[in-house]
Amino acid sequence: MEESGVKWLSYPNFLLNFLEKWRKVVYSKDAKLRKVGTRLVLMGEFQNSIDAKGRMIVPAKFRDELGYKCVLTKGLDQCLYIYPMNEWEKLKEKLATLPMSDSEARKFVRYMYGNAQECEIDKQGRISIVPALREYAGIEKELVTVGILDKVEIWSKQIYESGDSGMDQKPSQFADQMKAYGI
Repeated sequence: MEESGVKWLSYPNFLLNFLEKWRKVVYSKDAKLRKVGTRLVLMGEFQNSIDAKGRMIVPAKFRDELGYKCVLTKGLDQCLYIYPMNEWEKLKEKLATLPMSDSEARKFVRYMYGNAQECEIDKQGRISIVPALREYAGIEKELVTVGILDKVEIWSKQIYESGDSGMDQKPSQFADQMKAYGI
């Protein structure tokens, strides 16, 4: 098949799926990101800042998995979450199964969707954070981005280091709490 002088090759679907899978594995290794089974694993902590226009540079190690589009929303601990589109779709499917007759479920869905915005990562690797989300997270200038399994958390550096993030606990305290979850 030729269109405007370009030759298009036709590959079987199984081959395209195989190549796509391995492309992701190669990029994930380069970005030091890992997949566990079919689950995405983002990890690492990075210091960053926000510019006068409310933009932050997404750490390069997260960009490959986030792609050029992602979803930014309020997190649960006075931070913001960045979800890759495929992970947002998974969350969306789970949220859609919640009983809308339950007022707490409706509040949570409203919280996640009402504060969400689709973002495009620009050529310089930046996303814009709207003023309402910056205010919620207390982000003025310095921030910390943390890869947490299937999402990236964005914290005000001051809040993250103050102990509100839970990072001030000793590992032995975490260990004691995780016993209840069988970890």
